[in-house]
Amino acid sequence: MSEVTRSLLQRWGASFRRGADFDSWGQLVEAIDEYQILARHLQKEAQAQHNNSEFTEEQKKTIGKIATCLELRSAALQSQEEFKLEDLKKLEPILKNILTYNKEFPFDVQPVPLRRILAPGEEENLEFEEDEEEGGAGAGSPDSFPARVPGTLLPRLPSEPGMTLLTIRIEKIGLKDAGQCIDPYITVSVKDLNGIDLTPVQDTPVASRKEDTYVHFNVDIELQKHVEKLTKGAAIFFEFKHYKPKKRFTSTKCFAFMEMDEIKPGPIVIELYKKPTDFKRKKLQLLTKKPLYLHLHQTLHKE
Repeated sequence: MSEVTRSLLQRWGASFRRGADFDSWGQLVEAIDEYQILARHLQKEAQAQHNNSEFTEEQKKTIGKIATCLELRSAALQSQEEFKLEDLKKLEPILKNILTYNKEFPFDVQPVPLRRILAPGEEENLEFEEDEEEGGAGAGSPDSFPARVPGTLLPRLPSEPGMTLLTIRIEKIGLKDAGQCIDPYITVSVKDLNGIDLTPVQDTPVASRKEDTYVHFNVDIELQKHVEKLTKGAAIFFEFKHYKPKKRFTSTKCFAFMEMDEIKPGPIVIELYKKPTDFKRKKLQLLTKKPLYLHLHQTLHKE
């Protein structure tokens, strides 16, 4: 084993233990961040095409499966998905001994598919220069753009007597460079005051059209929890994302959020804030002084 590979395995092992420790201590936000960042590094190695890798194709596949399990545990901490910490800990010796591991993988999972959506904290390290997008977003050939899944929208929950369900129609978002955004979509999540997910995260399909200073979506989001069951201080977040061909990854451009006292039938416009997304709502900065907003329409369903 080369010194480079030995050092890499040590870093992976340390990151894995940090995440598991945070998880054991109940520090869920920190655990999720650590798991997702490690998953990204493992995924990158599993899909690397360089010839100087010491990992065999079978080892890369196992590394990819460990990345999947990290994401499963991260999702379990954010919603009701089931992937236990005890299960995750079974993977530490596999990761540590990846060069000699030759048994069947303990879980029926597949490697994470190739994508370039960044884990929390990574994007700030890679880019802050929004001015680069002025006139530059159209560079690169369309053939180089990665194929995107056409949304991950979920159906409306079954109704319950006396309980309220919320449908949010995302109509359009106002941006000064709306026409330059490539494959724009919006990620919708519901967070508590600590930034922990209260419902599954949903992605809209790519926008239906761009016109003047607006990106149009006209798509319905079904909130995956009855309004009465949301915790005090919760908020619904909308992250506007688009593909950046120069950097070859999907970037968050701005975000907006709606608090519980704003849930009421009819149209609503909400302000846009600068990235990175602040799920705890501590340090908010408006995206622009111009009157540009996210336009929504709410429908309440009560049996």
